[in-house]
Amino acid sequence: MGANLRFRRLRLRNWRNFTGIEVSIPDRLCLIGPNASGKSNFLDAFRFLRDLAAPGGGFQQAVARRGGVSAIRCLAARRQSVVEIGVELIEEKAGIQWNYELGLHHDRQRRPLIGRERVLRDCVELIKRPDDQDYADPERLTQTSLEQVNANRDFRELSAFLASIRYLHIAPQLRRDPDRSGGGANNPLGGDFLEQVAGVRERTRNARLRQIGKALQMAVPQLEAIDLWRDSRGTPHLRGKYRHWRPQGAWQTEEQFSGGTLRLIGLFWSAMEKEGPLLLEEPEVSLHPGMVRALPKMLARVQRRTGRQTLLSTHSPELLRDKRSAIQQTLVIIPGVEGARTIPLESNAKARELLESGFSHAEDLTSAGPEQSGQRPLFGEG
Repeated sequence: MGANLRFRRLRLRNWRNFTGIEVSIPDRLCLIGPNASGKSNFLDAFRFLRDLAAPGGGFQQAVARRGGVSAIRCLAARRQSVVEIGVELIEEKAGIQWNYELGLHHDRQRRPLIGRERVLRDCVELIKRPDDQDYADPERLTQTSLEQVNANRDFRELSAFLASIRYLHIAPQLRRDPDRSGGGANNPLGGDFLEQVAGVRERTRNARLRQIGKALQMAVPQLEAIDLWRDSRGTPHLRGKYRHWRPQGAWQTEEQFSGGTLRLIGLFWSAMEKEGPLLLEEPEVSLHPGMVRALPKMLARVQRRTGRQTLLSTHSPELLRDKRSAIQQTLVIIPGVEGARTIPLESNAKARELLESGFSHAEDLTSAGPEQSGQRPLFGEG
C-alpha cells in the first residue's frame, strides 16, 4: 500500500449529483444531508478510484458497474459534459504531494473512453494523456494508466493506495445468507466478511476479537467472549459466549446474532485494519441510540491507533452529538436543480452559535433536511 498517503482534496465535475465541487478531505469526514442529496455518490467517487486500481478491476469494469458513462454523468450537466474526478493526496512522512485527475466520456457505441488523465508528483507531471501513443493507437484510451503495470511504474504507490480503499455497509441478512450477496472478495455488504476474519494471522485475529468483545459489552452486556470457530466442513463462523443459567454459558454463531451486533462487529473489525481509507455508509443502522452516541469516541480511539482515514455518511444526530467531534470535519450536502452543492458545517452561523452555547452541532442537522419537511406528515393522507 502507498505508505502514509492521505486524501486532502476532492474535485468532481458532472459526477452523479454534482455539476462541480471541490472540497477538503480531513482525516475524519462526516457527510450529512437529506435523502438523495448525494452522500452515497460522494463516497462512490472514492470507490470508483478503488475499482480503477484494484486487481481484477479496471476502467471498463468500473464504469460498467455504474451503468455506463451516461448513468454516471450528472443530469444537470450541459456544455461541459465530460465527467471528471480529481484528488490531491499527501505522503505525510516525506511531505510529497500527489495529484490524480481523470476525465471520461464515451464513443458513439457508448464505450467508455479516457478523455484526460494526469498524474503529478510534487507538481512534476508523470503522466499526461492523451499522448502521442494514444493518438497513434486510440484503443489505449479504453484503459487508465493506473491499471497498467507497464505504465504505472513511477507512481505504483499511488495505484496501490487507491486499491486499498475499503467500503463497508454490512447488511446483516446477507451475512446470515451470503449466497444472496453475490460473494466476491471485498464484498461491501459483508458477504465475505468471515473469510476476511479467518484470513488474518491467528494471533492478530484473536487480539482484535478480544478488543471487539470488550467494546460489544457496552451494547450486549451478557456477551462474555467472541471468537472464530469452524464447523465440520471447515467453514468459518463467528461465535459469541453469553452468560447463561448453565455454568459454562451458551454459545451462539453469527446466524443467531442480532443485526446490530453483526454491524458493530463489522465496523470495529474494519476500523482496526491498518489499511487505506475506510468508507462507512450510515453506520448507525440497526444500532441503539445509546450505542450510536458512543461510536464516535470508539472509532476515534481506534483511528488514533491505526491512523486510518475515515469518511462516513449519516442521518443520525446521535452520531454527531459527541462534543469532541470537530465541526471542521462535517460536510453538508444540499441538493438543487442545478446539482448538489457542499457546505462545510463550520460556515453555518447557527452551528457556531450552538457550539458556543455548549451544544453539539448535531442540533443543526435539521437545516440539512428537506426544505418542505413540514409536508412530510401529509404523506399517505388521501
